[in-house]
Amino acid sequence: MEYYESSIQLSYHWLPLIGFVVGLLATMVGGNGAFFFPPALILLFQVSPRVAIATSLAAVIPIGLIGSLEHYRRNNINLPVGLVFGAAGLTGALSGAWISGRLEPSTLITTFGVYSVLLGLLTMRVPKSTAEGGTIPPDRFSSLKRKQLPFILGFGMVSGMAAGLFGTSGTAPVLAGLFILQFPVKLVIGTSVLIVFINALSGFGGHLFLGEIDFRLILLLGSGAAAGAFLGPRLLAHIHPERKEGRIRYVFAALLVAMGIWLIVV
Repeated sequence: MEYYESSIQLSYHWLPLIGFVVGLLATMVGGNGAFFFPPALILLFQVSPRVAIATSLAAVIPIGLIGSLEHYRRNNINLPVGLVFGAAGLTGALSGAWISGRLEPSTLITTFGVYSVLLGLLTMRVPKSTAEGGTIPPDRFSSLKRKQLPFILGFGMVSGMAAGLFGTSGTAPVLAGLFILQFPVKLVIGTSVLIVFINALSGFGGHLFLGEIDFRLILLLGSGAAAGAFLGPRLLAHIHPERKEGRIRYVFAALLVAMGIWLIVV
């Protein structure tokens, strides 16, 4: 098994700050920020695409772990839905990691860009959540309804595939699926953090087996990301995202589309 190590460049010292900002914002909107790490590593630090993908998945594991624990403490997670989503994503994540190792770097970057644009457009079209403030108790499996399973399994597989293939942890499909199920906004955010944490673990496991790992980059990104993830849910507890759901969703979608176009044309 072969591992990669990058020489520490002066510019790499910005990575903890980047990790902190992404970790903070990601745990406040329902993800772990992995979508932004691969483009940053590829475009700003000239890291090879496969190493960037694996590094991204590893670096966001602390975000997912800390963010999930903090959201669970605040009853922001539907545990049954999150676990079924994550189980569906496991197969997709391992398959995506295998496919990623067989694509040319340029093809991988362009495919990532197209995927980002499509998911951004989809996110703009998902219906607004109509559920009122309360959350579904995280320890009751009766809160998982049979009619929800097709959406959960479908979006779970897509999100897992995105995690393994692009290193993004599949946040966008997860958010789209949970919004379609019309969960309350804080429940969407917390449950999504748990799901993408499971996806990141699964995708990283696949890339670890392939040996596409740079432990120095993981340490630099992951240390800042963990600090941001610890603070994010605490800030979320003092705001009311339900009042800004449309704005949050459209800003997120616009970022997806812009990043995708950038990757396609570069």
